Amino acid sequence: MFAIEICLLLLALGVSALMRPWRMLAGPLGAPWAASLVVLSLLWVLPQMLPNGISIQLSGACLLVLMFGWPLAVIELVLVALAVWLLGDLGFAAVLSQLVWIGLVPATLALALGEALRRGLPAHPFIYVLGRGFIGTAMSIFAAGAAYEFIHHLLGGVAVEHALVARWLMAWGDAFLTGMLVAVFVAFVPEWLATWSDQRYLGSPPPPPSSS
Repeated sequence: MFAIEICLLLLALGVSALMRPWRMLAGPLGAPWAASLVVLSLLWVLPQMLPNGISIQLSGACLLVLMFGWPLAVIELVLVALAVWLLGDLGFAAVLSQLVWIGLVPATLALALGEALRRGLPAHPFIYVLGRGFIGTAMSIFAAGAAYEFIHHLLGGVAVEHALVARWLMAWGDAFLTGMLVAVFVAFVPEWLATWSDQRYLGSPPPPPSSS
């Protein structure tokens, strides 16, 4: 499992770095990106501070993809995992597993699902918020968790059936949070969503060219 996770991490980080997404931080995404880095780091460390037997782990990966695009989301997730490793009590292998299966894999699935919805369904705000923000998040988080459980089971882990029920229920926590925030951002700060376009989803005319 460790070798698989290392390969997935290096592949995702290499592809994202080739696109140089940090150039987007010079615009309106800079401040929300920095704020989300701090907030998500705290959310990922939080389960270590809860009593034993209580496991609440939010991902936030799908929201990052919607806000900043996949390449910038990958870089933030790696930084979040680094913060969890430095501030928390988990070892490198545990943090790596968290990064891959709660962060990188859901983010990649959210990207693929979003592209499928964009190509296959009409450009409508309802489809963006419900399809990508809500249902898409639930499906991406659950699919990533199911993939982890099946691989873990093949390597001698626990029974898959009970784990999948827990994964399905936990996925909806991320779905509700992401869907709610995406709806708020679309209404009030659409510039915080790199995947949103007024021209595409609202039929607004393109901005006039600069005179300079």
